[in-house]
Amino acid sequence: MRKDQARGAEELVLGGDLRVGRLGFGAMRLCGPGVWGEPDDPENARRVLRRAVELGVDFIDTADAYGPEVSERQISSALHPYPVNLVIATKGGYTRQGPGRWRTNGRPKHLREACEGSLRRLKLDKIDLYQLHRPDRRIPFERSMETLARLREEGKVRHVGLSNVTAEELERAARVVPIASVQNRYNLNDRRSEGVLRACERAGITFIPWLPLGTGRLARPGGVLAGAASRHGATVPQVALAWLLAKSPAMLPIPGTSSVEHLEQNLAAAKLRLTDEEVVSLTSLKP
Repeated sequence: MRKDQARGAEELVLGGDLRVGRLGFGAMRLCGPGVWGEPDDPENARRVLRRAVELGVDFIDTADAYGPEVSERQISSALHPYPVNLVIATKGGYTRQGPGRWRTNGRPKHLREACEGSLRRLKLDKIDLYQLHRPDRRIPFERSMETLARLREEGKVRHVGLSNVTAEELERAARVVPIASVQNRYNLNDRRSEGVLRACERAGITFIPWLPLGTGRLARPGGVLAGAASRHGATVPQVALAWLLAKSPAMLPIPGTSSVEHLEQNLAAAKLRLTDEEVVSLTSLKP
């Protein structure tokens, strides 16, 4: 398998100055069950991260809430000192109370402490992309964004991103600080963020779909998705990723896995070229 497997024939410019391949890696799955604690095999997690970089992945997404803190420590343990072209994105604004339990905290004091903690764990002087994990409905949204703007001004953050937001929140955030990316749930089976994607395209903002492999009932045998996979000698997840890449030039999927084998299969999707007819047919499917 070629070293540039993740890059395919295209690149994407994030924030105007960070050039990355069209497929990244999401590090959430490298934690224990419920995204809580260490995985059963920590060395396997490090092996997956190293293999991703070997195959050309130059964008890795994580968050302080993954573990919590576990994912960020794994990344620095496996990859530091980092390759010069590796972009590491992390997030703040969530706290954890146990396996599968999440609570928003967008208060300025917490976001500042979260960012500084991520800097220490990742062994970075500056975080390339720091994202608000989810708006905290208990406080004014602009207060959270003002904190991220100040972190950017202080040089602790290169670019600011958002996650789990509406188009209206994106517009409000952009009045406070330049927004480089939005990370929302989006896949063949869930396109509720279509309006946010279109807003990102208009503004030149990178769209990072989380849960990119979600297909639900669309993956049934004999269906359009399975037919496309069969024609290309590919897997259904590979076609799902190829569809995302074809859907928008703003798209930067970050499929995650704890398996080297699945990692290699996912990254091979960067080379898969669907026909225009296949893209239209898949887009017309009703989740």
